[in-house]
Amino acid sequence: MLKKFIDRESGKIVERTVMNAITIDCVVFGFDNGSLEVLLVQHGEGIRKGEWGLPGGWIKETESTDAAAHRLLADLTGLDDVYLEQLKAFGEPDRFPLGRVITIGYYALVKREDYNIKAGFTASDAKWYKIKDIPKLIYDHNDILNYSLGHLRNRVKQEPLGFNLLPEKFTLFELMQLYEEILGIAMDKSNFRRKFLRMKLLLPLDEKQENVSHRAAQLYQFDEKIYEKLTKKGFNFEF
Repeated sequence: MLKKFIDRESGKIVERTVMNAITIDCVVFGFDNGSLEVLLVQHGEGIRKGEWGLPGGWIKETESTDAAAHRLLADLTGLDDVYLEQLKAFGEPDRFPLGRVITIGYYALVKREDYNIKAGFTASDAKWYKIKDIPKLIYDHNDILNYSLGHLRNRVKQEPLGFNLLPEKFTLFELMQLYEEILGIAMDKSNFRRKFLRMKLLLPLDEKQENVSHRAAQLYQFDEKIYEKLTKKGFNFEF
């Protein structure tokens, strides 16, 4: 059965076979000033004009789902050369108002300072939102985001993640803030420090924070060899 849709790239009305309609939606996490954030786009046209959602759109008939995810993310937000991990398919029958559409969810962790966000194509705006300030999103995008956050929470207990989100040099407090934001819990500073240093994952630097009003804290960076080893081997890191 054919249905008419507004193409999110061209803005034109196109016909698609509903039973084969597939889209991509990307959940991109970043970390800034102690807050976990997610990248959202505002629709500049179509049936959801002015509303916010995850970056995504239709898959072209000639491309793979991975290729579509990278293309759409770059076109809508300017994010390019990002490692994207496929999460799962979201296919509730009523998730899209004009017909049956299944979306493939993707997920990424990025260092915010490495990228310049720029809205493009059908997106009128693109910006980072703190997890605690997420608005009501289009379709089932809040559900997709919540699933991705749950995936992130499980993953942080089994492998290190800070390399993808923190700057090259960071304090133990910044690392603890990242874990608190992901897990949504408050942690004991001494206990966190003891557990993390025990893994030999961090390299202490002969440097301290600069331009801070409080006592300057020691800076660390990840030992890349240990980081890769723990990422492949995994661990059980309970707090």
